[in-house]
Amino acid sequence: MSNSECLQNFTKNLFWDVDTKELSMDKYPAYIIQRTLEYGQMNDWRIIWRYYGLDKIVEECKRMRTLDPVCLSFICTISHTKKEDYRCYHFRQSCPTHWNS
Repeated sequence: MSNSECLQNFTKNLFWDVDTKELSMDKYPAYIIQRTLEYGQMNDWRIIWRYYGLDKIVEECKRMRTLDPVCLSFICTISHTKKEDYRCYHFRQSCPTHWNS
């Protein structure tokens, strides 16, 4: 699948805040992967899996400063990796606020 085909097949509200004509799967993989993991549907996940492959997705996730805990658990489960290998795991708030606990 090409860059433009992938972007057209994503759920329409996934990238509601950006101009999809300016978006590139190759130029902004971390943004697209994080947005898809946190807000996408299963079909969106299949698109990034086919385009990037699991190794590239895991590599990008390991460098992310923030990632939703559920998404982190999902990535760790399907890739058989440890949470400690991810940057976002170490950058969590040490004293979370009452609504984040």
